[in-house]
Amino acid sequence: MTYLRAITSKLQASISIGKSVLLFGPRQTGKTTLVTSLTHDLYINLMRARSLKTYEQDAEVLYQEISALYEAKASRPIVIIDEIQKIPSLTDTIQLLIDEKKAQFIITVSSARKIKNLLPGRVIKYTLSPLMVEELQSTEIDLHYILENGTLPEIYSIRYQDAVEEILETYVNLYLEEEVRKESLVRNMGTFSNFLQLACIESGNNLNLSAIGSELGVSHNTIAEYYRILQDCMLVETVAPFTKSNTRKRLVKLNKYIIFDLGVRRLGAKEAYNNSIRNLGFKFEQFIGLELSRLVRIYDSKYKVMYWRSHDGPEIDYVLSSQDTLVPIEVKLTENPTLKDARHLMTFCTEYSVKQAYIVCRCNMPRRINELVTALPWQQLVEVFPSRSDIDA
Repeated sequence: MTYLRAITSKLQASISIGKSVLLFGPRQTGKTTLVTSLTHDLYINLMRARSLKTYEQDAEVLYQEISALYEAKASRPIVIIDEIQKIPSLTDTIQLLIDEKKAQFIITVSSARKIKNLLPGRVIKYTLSPLMVEELQSTEIDLHYILENGTLPEIYSIRYQDAVEEILETYVNLYLEEEVRKESLVRNMGTFSNFLQLACIESGNNLNLSAIGSELGVSHNTIAEYYRILQDCMLVETVAPFTKSNTRKRLVKLNKYIIFDLGVRRLGAKEAYNNSIRNLGFKFEQFIGLELSRLVRIYDSKYKVMYWRSHDGPEIDYVLSSQDTLVPIEVKLTENPTLKDARHLMTFCTEYSVKQAYIVCRCNMPRRINELVTALPWQQLVEVFPSRSDIDA
């Protein structure tokens, strides 16, 4: 099944004005399908052994090929290079071709580990995530299926659970093998494998890196480096704490890390498919966090996705934070939210003089809980943004 991706129009707009683009995203999120659907003159896939060997041995070949294509067209060709992280040094040749106005590039990246300073100032950068709710093209979205199996395009189109389990298990092992072992990112793969399972289990929790290090028998710094690897491979979304207090309240200052796809998280944690609603509340909370992060990123919003937690108990699942706006959001699996579900939101609103807060839940339509709190169906999550001009544009 082909999905209309929300980022497509932005890519097309950048290309139409002559810009080169760099598309980040984990494996199997649909980068190749998306970029090859765009108008292009040459497609180079560095996952193919022959292409990898050719350009790895001599980057000048790329320069010669594209120069010839430029002369034949008498204009700049559009060139797709898939999985550029396989040959990071190739970016020097790409940069030269861009500077000489001989080509326009669409480049995909599955791991930013070795290319953090890729083509500064010469490309427009975007990120492709697993499918967002608005991309699912269905009025009957199976929430339970998403919470258990995630939204990788290949997975979402399957309803045969044995096949889903096999694909997800392969995916988890693929990352260990290709993104970690082959790039020699860690010395002890056994320890990292144990860490990855623990990171999946702890997805969405406040993390004490020292405690995790003690459990695995490694240092705090090693755990921090492992999480940087997950970030560079785009396997986690980071939710930072909101730590400003108007009343000197002691606030938690630990990051949360949410595994980028709930199906990958489940298989990485070695959890079986759950046919009941047990533990779905916490998975639902992570799902909303992922959706918020993607909405912010895909639409170039000014907001950051954060959370707020006081040492004495009150906690807000997510806070949309900008320079002049705070939007507190509680996530509840319930279909019938009550004023009791809004008590921490009211604490936050009082602390920071906030006039609008939300409970994102499974209610059928928006409803007012009180003068400050609105309950919102999760399908309408975009409504939490104070100004939707960025999103509606």
